Amino acid sequence: MRPIRKAVFPVAGLGTRFLPATKAMPKEMLPVVDRPLIQHVVDEAREAGIEHFIFVTGRNKAVIEDHFDRQFELEHTLTERQRRDELELLARDVPAPGTASFTRQQVPLGLGHAVWCARELVGQEPFALLLPDVLVQHNRGCLAQMIDAAGDLPDSANIIAVEKMPAERLHMYGVVGIGTRKGGLFSVTQMVEKPAREKAPSDLIITGRYILQPEIFGVLAAERRGAGDEIQLTDAMIELARTQPFYGLEFEGRAFDCGSKVGFLAANIAYALERDDIAPAMRAELKRLLGDG
Repeated sequence: MRPIRKAVFPVAGLGTRFLPATKAMPKEMLPVVDRPLIQHVVDEAREAGIEHFIFVTGRNKAVIEDHFDRQFELEHTLTERQRRDELELLARDVPAPGTASFTRQQVPLGLGHAVWCARELVGQEPFALLLPDVLVQHNRGCLAQMIDAAGDLPDSANIIAVEKMPAERLHMYGVVGIGTRKGGLFSVTQMVEKPAREKAPSDLIITGRYILQPEIFGVLAAERRGAGDEIQLTDAMIELARTQPFYGLEFEGRAFDCGSKVGFLAANIAYALERDDIAPAMRAELKRLLGDG
């Protein structure tokens, strides 16, 4: 497969499941410990070698663009107070000049439409797509694992990250069929959006990380509406799979659906327990809350 240099981050969603917190703050800026959701996902992309970060935004999302820019007043204050650690932290998070681009999804027509809005910035090369409300906790990021797995695949290959899901929850997700397998990587024989439990082709669901070929934009350009009268990415991938191979990677690590309240809270706890500076105090507090000490 050709090198993956660009990543798309769809951040135009309304975040209605977190109202009223998201009335004035984008859900992508909600903190997991002390870093916004979107920063965690951008960090994953940067670790995987991504060079160009493309954000598909919407109205009231300017704070995301501000987050990935310098704030001179804050930097000046930190400099005066000799807060070097904080200054270095802020500098690490700002993308290099010319490596971050922002485009608008003017109308909320679904994930497929958001991806299509990035077409001019992506151009004619394969690209990564990372959903910012999914975090994957592992010492090797999910996207890096996917790029490693893509090394011996044909140039026309597409890859989607998958994870196991209990049978009673399969009807809530896109589910894949399993073909020839080599380790965690396998050929995808079918993709079914939100199947009935008895009709699911496997127990593996699509999990918010993709490597897609640019031909997906031609499929999305037809603007065919699917579930919810929106342009669905899964529908476009199903059509593209008629002419290009798709592979699934059962990645290592734990995924957190931070689009749900429970998933978001669980991610905060899991990421806090991973931090040497706060993990002991966090464990003690959890014991007190659970009545274990």
